[in-house]
Amino acid sequence: MTAETESAAPAVLTRLLVPAGVLASVVGAFAYVGAVDPNEPGHYPACPLLRLTGIYCPGCGGLRSAHAFVHGDVAAAFGANALAVVGYGLFAVVWTFWVVRTVRGRPPRIHLGTAHLWAAGVLVAVFTVVRNLPFGSWLHP
Repeated sequence: MTAETESAAPAVLTRLLVPAGVLASVVGAFAYVGAVDPNEPGHYPACPLLRLTGIYCPGCGGLRSAHAFVHGDVAAAFGANALAVVGYGLFAVVWTFWVVRTVRGRPPRIHLGTAHLWAAGVLVAVFTVVRNLPFGSWLHP
């Protein structure tokens, strides 16, 4: 093993501290939601938008979705909040991309253009509107 190889390992571990910290935070949050059931009343506050207006926001059902996902019930997770489950998958892909780029010594670059941000905003808006219409009741949490 050369001196260059020996010094590269600690550098890689140092670069991985931030992605590891992000993953630890997400795992901790999912572990908490997995342990403290959001289906039981009194554990979490109710959605203020739902309470005041009766309208489901894009995040309504997100805690129940995370709880079901932690317990391996992907169908119930989709039923509680389909957009959140898509977000879990997107997080996994982006985090993996980040780690691979970090290990290779390249900066994690994700270039989101205006069109990407508009598309994400439209997707969230359409999801919110559809889940609040009578025919979108299958998207209710």
